[in-house]
Amino acid sequence: METIAFRMTLKSGMRDEYERRHREIWPELAGALREAGIGDYWIFLDESNGHLFATFKRDATHSTDALPSLPVMRKWWIYMAELMVTNPDNSPVTTPLAPVFHLP
Repeated sequence: METIAFRMTLKSGMRDEYERRHREIWPELAGALREAGIGDYWIFLDESNGHLFATFKRDATHSTDALPSLPVMRKWWIYMAELMVTNPDNSPVTTPLAPVFHLP
């Protein structure tokens, strides 16, 4: 299993709605993420600046590169775009984070 970490940015005042939408994550989206080899997905919020810190684990045979082409993923991005800083295609702007320490 490989751990992936990245940062996104939540727009001001959108925490409650962001959390609500994730509590009600669409089953077909959750299924697509799992089918792509993703598990143990966490998102944390730094309330001081709106940065979202996300981590997930993916297996060696993952297909995460195909997720952006899935209709359910693109639909989710459109649904979430008003809450987050996004790219022109509505995908969230993400900053990959490099591992610098791990305590197994």
